[in-house]
Amino acid sequence: MPPRYAYWTILVGGGPTSFRARESDELLPTLRQIQRRHPDASLCWFERGRIWPSPEAALAARRPATPARPTPRRPAGERGRGRDWRPGGEHRDPKARFKVPRKVRRKRYTRLQRLKNGKKDEE
Repeated sequence: MPPRYAYWTILVGGGPTSFRARESDELLPTLRQIQRRHPDASLCWFERGRIWPSPEAALAARRPATPARPTPRRPAGERGRGRDWRPGGEHRDPKARFKVPRKVRRKRYTRLQRLKNGKKDEE
């Protein structure tokens, strides 16, 4: 059975027990028995790595209190900087100087292989 990430669990002394279920009704008989010895035992909802008093509380915490305001977008012609803008000095990719074309890389590789095998360089 796959692990569950949202379930009811019984807490005893502030710590969780191994009793868990998707529906709270399934745990009520067990909770009553545990409460005989541990009066502080309670039934709580576990979701997203936290303990909640109920699934409704977890759902309320997930929703933002106020709706997010959409950020105003400027028309494309009003942008202050081009796409290739970078802060400081040159406005091009600093790694571009290390990019070598495939043809040149293959030529270097064949030359190194020939030197490695003891053959003369034929350029």
